[in-house]
Amino acid sequence: MAHKKGILIIDDHPLFREGLKAIIARNSGFEVKGEAGSGREGLRLAKELKPDLVLMDISLPDQSGFEITRAIRSLLPDTRVLVISMHSKIDYIVKAFQSGATGYIVKESASDRLLQGLDLVGRGEYFLDSSISHQVVERLLGSSEREKKITDAAYGTLTPREQEVMRLLAEGLSPKEIAERLFISPKTVENHRTTIMNKLGLQSSLDLVRYAAKLGLVDIERWKE
Repeated sequence: MAHKKGILIIDDHPLFREGLKAIIARNSGFEVKGEAGSGREGLRLAKELKPDLVLMDISLPDQSGFEITRAIRSLLPDTRVLVISMHSKIDYIVKAFQSGATGYIVKESASDRLLQGLDLVGRGEYFLDSSISHQVVERLLGSSEREKKITDAAYGTLTPREQEVMRLLAEGLSPKEIAERLFISPKTVENHRTTIMNKLGLQSSLDLVRYAAKLGLVDIERWKE
């Protein structure tokens, strides 16, 4: 008999978990080994069950799905994580993959794409819900075009990490939010900010936003929202 891939579901909505189990039951190659409604319980079950795959929600009552994904991937490097979330913004998608997930599906697409996602992620491939993939491509292409516009000599003195921090600061993120996104400490972000301001000869956050907008690094209208 062929080995069934064991799945752990981590989502705080019982009815949604039932829906996922019903979909998974359509494929005899998968078997739900356990389910959890919180990050802490999910991590405990992951350690105990050592599932082949984890279906991970991002918004959990005690911890974020990003944190639990990182923890599971650190403890169980052979376990693959497929994020299934109500969020379709690229920032969530990027953070999910940075946390160690190898697939991302929006909840409204679960009935149509869950089994395909599980199959690909289970084989070690990446999977991105086709309903949002075009947004990612457009964002990446936009970033590439912005990169071509950057010719400022002072900007070139920044390290890649400093450039990354600068863009996030210019987009209005707080040091704490940047620290969480880049997996560094808020103090490190503050140190980068000080260095960036000194290298560019800037005096205030508004100066930083104007500078970034001049280079085409951020959309000033988006920042105002």
